[in-house]
Amino acid sequence: MLAQAHGEPQSPEAFRKLCCGCVRKLSARKAKKKGVFWGIEVAETLRWHGWELGKEMIKHLILKNVHEKTQKLSYRCPSTRFFLTVFPQQMTLSPGMSLTLPIVFRPTEKREYKDSICFKKAEGEFSVTLHATLPVSCLSFPSAVQLPICAVHNVTETTFPMRNIGDLVTVFAWETPSPFYMTPDCGMLNPGAECVVKVVFQPKEALMYDVAATCWFGGEEKQKRTIQLKALSKYPFLRVCVTAEEDESIQPGEFRDVLCFGSVPVGTTVEKCVEIFNLSVVDAPCRIERAKDPLPRDHVFSCDVAHGVVPANGKLVLCIRFQPQTVGEHSTDYFTIVSAGCLLQTVLKVVGLCKGPLVSLHQYSVDFDWINLGESLMHTLKISNISDVPAYYQFDIDSRGSVFSLDRPCGVLEGTTTLALKVTFRPTQPISYHRRVVCLVHHQEPMYVDFFGTCHSDTAKPAILQARHLSWYRTNIVRGLTFYPPDILNAMLKDGKLQVDEKGALMLPPEIPQDKPPKEYLEADSITEYFHDGVSSDLALFPPHVSVSPREYDFGCCMPLHKVEPLPLCVTNHTKGKITVAWTPSHGSAFRVSPEICDIPPLKSSAFRVLFQPTQLNSLYAAELEGFAFYKVLRHYSNIEEDATICPSWCLTVRLRAHTYEAGREHFIPQYILDVPKTFPPVALNTDTYCSMLLLNTGTSLITFSVNEAACPSVLVKPRTGHIMPGGQQIFFLFTHPVNTVSQQHVLPLQLNSCPGYTKEIALWSCGESLHLVLEGDGNLYFKPVYIGTSSTRMYTIKNCTRLPMVFTWKIHQSDRKILSVSPTAGILQPYEAMAQAWTFTPDKETKYLLQAMVFVRRKNPEAVSPEGVRYALQIVGEGALGTIRAQKEHLDLGNILVGDLQSCSIVLLNDGICSLKYILSVEQLITRPCDPEEVCSDPLALELEHSRGTVAARSKAFVRITVRPARRLHYTWSIKYAICTPTATDLVSTKEEQQPLCCIIATGVYPTFCIADACSAGSASGISKLHLWRLFSLDTLNEYLEQDPTPSELTYRVPTRHSTCLIPPVYTPLLLDFNFGAAPIGSEPTLVMLLLVNKGVVPVEWAFLFPSDQKMDIEHWAEDAEFTPYELHQMRIQDNQLFSVSPKSGKLLPGQEESVQLSHRHDFIGTDHLPVLLKISYGHEILLNFSGMTVEQDQRYIHFASTKHHFAPVAIGTSQPPTQIYELYNGGSMPVMFEVQLDNIVRTQENFWHPVFLCLTPRGEIPPGTTGHIEWIFSPLEAKTYLVDVLIHVLGGESALITFQGEGYDPNTIGATDTPSEILSPSVFPGSTQLNLPGQVATLSHHRICLGNIPDYTKATQLVFLNNILESKAVVFAWQINTCKDKKVLQISPESGVVQPGESIPCFITLQPSGSVSFYSIDLVCEVYIQESLVQYERDLQEWEREKERQAVEFTITEKDLGTKKKPKSPTASSDSAETENLPESSAVIRKYKTLPPIKNHPMPNQPAGHFQRRLLVDKEASLVWVKPEPPKPILLYLAVTARSYSTEDFLSNFTSEFPKYFLSRPFSNQPLESKFVHGSRDGDRMDMDPKWLSLAAASKQELQIATDVLTGVIRGLLESTQFHDVVRRSLDEPIPYFSQFWCEESAELQDGREWSTVPSRVSASQDLYPEKDGERKEMRQENSPSNDLLECSEKMSEILHHEQLRVQEMMSRQPAFGTLVVQVLENTLQNILIEASRGEVVLTARPRVIALPPSPSRRIANPASPPSRA
Repeated sequence: MLAQAHGEPQSPEAFRKLCCGCVRKLSARKAKKKGVFWGIEVAETLRWHGWELGKEMIKHLILKNVHEKTQKLSYRCPSTRFFLTVFPQQMTLSPGMSLTLPIVFRPTEKREYKDSICFKKAEGEFSVTLHATLPVSCLSFPSAVQLPICAVHNVTETTFPMRNIGDLVTVFAWETPSPFYMTPDCGMLNPGAECVVKVVFQPKEALMYDVAATCWFGGEEKQKRTIQLKALSKYPFLRVCVTAEEDESIQPGEFRDVLCFGSVPVGTTVEKCVEIFNLSVVDAPCRIERAKDPLPRDHVFSCDVAHGVVPANGKLVLCIRFQPQTVGEHSTDYFTIVSAGCLLQTVLKVVGLCKGPLVSLHQYSVDFDWINLGESLMHTLKISNISDVPAYYQFDIDSRGSVFSLDRPCGVLEGTTTLALKVTFRPTQPISYHRRVVCLVHHQEPMYVDFFGTCHSDTAKPAILQARHLSWYRTNIVRGLTFYPPDILNAMLKDGKLQVDEKGALMLPPEIPQDKPPKEYLEADSITEYFHDGVSSDLALFPPHVSVSPREYDFGCCMPLHKVEPLPLCVTNHTKGKITVAWTPSHGSAFRVSPEICDIPPLKSSAFRVLFQPTQLNSLYAAELEGFAFYKVLRHYSNIEEDATICPSWCLTVRLRAHTYEAGREHFIPQYILDVPKTFPPVALNTDTYCSMLLLNTGTSLITFSVNEAACPSVLVKPRTGHIMPGGQQIFFLFTHPVNTVSQQHVLPLQLNSCPGYTKEIALWSCGESLHLVLEGDGNLYFKPVYIGTSSTRMYTIKNCTRLPMVFTWKIHQSDRKILSVSPTAGILQPYEAMAQAWTFTPDKETKYLLQAMVFVRRKNPEAVSPEGVRYALQIVGEGALGTIRAQKEHLDLGNILVGDLQSCSIVLLNDGICSLKYILSVEQLITRPCDPEEVCSDPLALELEHSRGTVAARSKAFVRITVRPARRLHYTWSIKYAICTPTATDLVSTKEEQQPLCCIIATGVYPTFCIADACSAGSASGISKLHLWRLFSLDTLNEYLEQDPTPSELTYRVPTRHSTCLIPPVYTPLLLDFNFGAAPIGSEPTLVMLLLVNKGVVPVEWAFLFPSDQKMDIEHWAEDAEFTPYELHQMRIQDNQLFSVSPKSGKLLPGQEESVQLSHRHDFIGTDHLPVLLKISYGHEILLNFSGMTVEQDQRYIHFASTKHHFAPVAIGTSQPPTQIYELYNGGSMPVMFEVQLDNIVRTQENFWHPVFLCLTPRGEIPPGTTGHIEWIFSPLEAKTYLVDVLIHVLGGESALITFQGEGYDPNTIGATDTPSEILSPSVFPGSTQLNLPGQVATLSHHRICLGNIPDYTKATQLVFLNNILESKAVVFAWQINTCKDKKVLQISPESGVVQPGESIPCFITLQPSGSVSFYSIDLVCEVYIQESLVQYERDLQEWEREKERQAVEFTITEKDLGTKKKPKSPTASSDSAETENLPESSAVIRKYKTLPPIKNHPMPNQPAGHFQRRLLVDKEASLVWVKPEPPKPILLYLAVTARSYSTEDFLSNFTSEFPKYFLSRPFSNQPLESKFVHGSRDGDRMDMDPKWLSLAAASKQELQIATDVLTGVIRGLLESTQFHDVVRRSLDEPIPYFSQFWCEESAELQDGREWSTVPSRVSASQDLYPEKDGERKEMRQENSPSNDLLECSEKMSEILHHEQLRVQEMMSRQPAFGTLVVQVLENTLQNILIEASRGEVVLTARPRVIALPPSPSRRIANPASPPSRA
């Protein structure tokens, strides 16, 4: 049969989609998960998708044989009718062969279908799931997403894929809790489609987030699925650090927040970097903000980064640029680095200084002396720049049209260089020449140089002008003498009207009296001289001698060229002498003056014409005309009589411009660089300020410029017009005079090339700076209250909010200087600089202070007189106070601390006062427990303070971290004191007298320890009693040692470590204990011992069992010793074969926690095994445990002796009946052992008339295998001493042992009552409810051991024990077993057997009643527990086996072989009846049809391993035909140890007088069992020979039990409704009971004889007589219940007559033993019933009693005689 190998058929549409790749779909091969079952490979699940109702869908299941052998298998059809397949048949698959099985799916309704098809092989069965699903909406995405760690107020994100794995188009929507966001938060997904969802995390606080986001999806029925969003947010922490490369004074690793640029050249940009360190583990976004200023200003510091992210534990490099504009200005600014959310702000201070060029001339005058006309003379002028800043310089002279020319009139002077300029003098007229030329330097004040010389011709020889003449001229101009020509001055000299001073200058004669000295010439600053020329401004230093108008002129557009109008030029003579004006001709220039020479009379003007003769069209023309005016008398030197009257010539200049551009023709485009500042340098109000501007001509053509001053009259510009040659430059100076503090913008239009389109607007700001100091906090400084005598320092900030530096000075009143101080008191504040100052407040008394300080500020102007300063007032408020410190907890108990360990805590110091307090702490240590004083004194102080000094703020608390390290197991007490730190008391010595107690801290040093609370055995040691097991493992000694302090050697290694290099590790413990596992035959199951470790201490305990291999270090093989000792080989054999094992080997116990440890010993080798195991407690004891165990041969008789010495319990001398004591023997072999005690040595110990001190009651006996035997002894001492006897115990067929028995007698008269050994319970055994549970245990006992204590003989002691069923669904059956007949006589258990329902518990009462024999009782009770189901099943199997046994007893088999036809060969196997029938003839087949079951045999056969679903057949054919008798289930054994000691009545009364009234002495009761209301079982030894009725009831089914219940319910209900039955019962109650006749009351008898109203049973009457009531109460009751007054009177008389007789009878009855026994039984049963009801929850013993007082009711006082009394 052919079918598709990949599941469902593929439609053409699906095939087309797969081919084109539009839909992402998993192949069926990948979708199906295959499994291999016994060599058959098959899909685990077969699925149907996309099915429709009414249509069949076929899928094919492929089975492949992947085994190397041929496989045979069969199958079962699916159980439901919706999945069909071919009829089951046997299938054979060869290796590698595949088989296809078609499966048809026929749905009938829209729902999900699920079934399976089961395949069967010889090895077992396996199944394939058949699953048809409906189209569903299903989204697939991760269950949890972890987002990256994020800073608070930052954003992190991650993505995850979301895929639609359903069959429908799905619409989804996300519900996301804050601070998470999803993108997209909604959408639609097609089947198989996938989208990427982005999760955005934006926290607002530092938390660990673990929230669930819900995705709703689906159609009509919405579904939801959640995804866990996990993220962590933290606060960032940023620090600013200036790198060491930027500042050499910074040490590596040091944080500095001041960036200093130093001196930076003007106009340049310097960039420096600072690093922002992120000291947190999250990326920290931040923004960089500039400090806000109250006034707008030009920022010279800039930073391009406004926002950034500092990586976690990384850094961000921030570049700061400094571009200064004003030379000599100190610049200060502040940048604030603000983290996201403004959580943290870090301020970075940046400072810098602007430096400019320092240009100077080597000489400020050039003297050319005289030369002849037509000659030229060249001199050198040196100019130097001593700064490293390049300087742009320009001499304001047009060398083309001047007699003085420079080879490089403008240029750049590099830093620290000197330039030699060549100055040429080329005169054109025979006159004396003088021109004062200004040298302009960018970013520096201008400099002046004087060029002068004299020209002679053949006819004209003027006086030679020299330098002294210029000096005299400047002095004369101050004295007003230069307006007179030399001839007039000469005449005045002659007339005496003028004089010559000592310097040679002219002066007027001094007046009488000489009150004023003659005026001297003072050199004005160059900038004032430059601007105050009377032309650029209305101000002039001196009135002009000759003026020309206009000084600047623009011809404009001169078209056509030959029609240019000349410019009229007016020259005015302001002197009193005739002057001559000579213009310097400029060859090649288009401009010339006509006439060139002209004389002008005094105080007259003369007109000249400037002719412009252009030669080119579309060109620019510009020139500077130069002319010299001089007194005409100076034309010849002969006219000068006095040298002092020589006056230099005056230079006249006219700047001219013109262009010849045609209309509509574009002018040349200027190519230039303009360097102009944005602001004028800061100055005070009404102070002049200037700045320079540089215009560079970078083109190849001439540039003309013109500044329109009319557009901005507040700014003076010089020069206003001019021209710049190609490659040249022009330096402008701008001048203004701010009159207010408001910033004012000045806009100057600069027109280039005479074209309005080439106008550049120059904007500058100016502002007058006033003194403005900002005080922090509006001039108020508040100090917190300060402790008297101490100081408080606060930082207070003042800031200069102007662009000029200022000087501040603090003034404090003389009386306040002891209380208040500031540092520094004076200083300089640079522009916009903030300075923090330290103010110190030291109060001297307890009061409030209001102080005032003044700060005076003024300008830093050392050259001129400083303007008036401004003062600001600062108000200081403070308070002096007193205070104390207290601890939040005056007594702090740290509890228990591990010795040698550390424990830290914090002391909370509280300051309730209003001032901060500085304290000094001291510690005193006190030890209260007994110890060695010398050793303790040498120990260091066990308490350490993290810091002994500190400060507690006002109304707050401070934490002082303390560390406690106890050195011993002692009780420590530390007293902590404090003292207030003042300037006079700064250390502990000086504050010792002022110390005050603060708090007291106590702690106790402890060691970690635990104890063994319980021990039980299993496996081969299941027969060992608990007391015997306790002695085998020396648990008493172990527990006692664990309570002691560890020795220093034990603490050599505080924790388990591998420290040994040899196989036998060294021993550091003084204690060696034996862990004796006993003995068992070889091949038996391992000996298991369970120890319950309980941490009874107060600290956690870490423990470990370390084998020798666990202590040995791992070393190389070559380093190990190859020769081993026999003992080492013995240990290696034990460890390699794992004969001893511990599980778990280590653990940790919290206080109060318990844990069980399983120790095992395997019996694989004959002999004795020894292994030293180290029990190591971390930071505590280490104890060497000697694991030992014995393995004997199978047929060896062996008794295991725990030790060779046995101690009897101490017995008091003079005891009338010494107790019987028990010595235990354990049979560790597999054979019963006979033992015999040799009594020879015992006889020798007899004293004083052959008194037996040691008496052996059981000198011989037999011990079954794996059980414990008892030898009973009586130790009867005569003296208060220790008795020893060596007794030989013979073991028949085994090894004998010599045991030393030791007993101690004591005198009760000399030993105190507290020393009397009254308890037999071992001190290390805790009789609590803690108990070990063995694997497979189904029930537990509430107590594993009960101690009934000391009891007198012939009394009963009862203990309640609960048996708990720990199963939740199965009931258990229990039965108590008492081993020996002797124990059965004194011990009773009620109930002895029963059933415990799931999860319930049943109480069991253990009653011990000694009967005449004084003894130590140590009885091991065994509770056999079965699961009820297994017990019922066993009963059914047993009944079936017995029926079959009876049937086979009468069955016979015909064995003749010649009956019928010839038989076929017999099949080798007989696995089924059908197969066997095929191989037989017809007649035999008929006989074999009724084949008998296998014969019954009693011998059991071993259980063979089962297959997957069925038990495998037995290999042996004969064994397979034998029906083995069912074996009873193996019980679970629970052990209960009962211990007690009985005393004779006399001994008990003498020793325990106060305890005697608690017991009831009764006669010895018979051996009959007590009546019980529980289900009883038999009390014989066979545990399974129970009552057949009980077994049949236990084997009954639920239906049978229900039928029985219904029948009994009907019977009981019928009896209750039958009136005849009621009469019979009532008559039976009236009959006297013979047993209780002695309690019969005559009064009650008479009342019952009346039979008129009384229905009270006799038992109730008897109980009422036992507790007689008061007469009044009885009378009241009789009155209520009596039907007639006659009967009442009769009864009263009868009661009076019989009253005395009744008292006599009651007294006599109370003395009868039967009465006491009955009362005890009644009370005992009552208490037991109450406890049982309480255990079931029916009664709450701890509930408070409620008393309800009901109002009297008349109806309740009238009783109905016919109604029976109610029972409470």
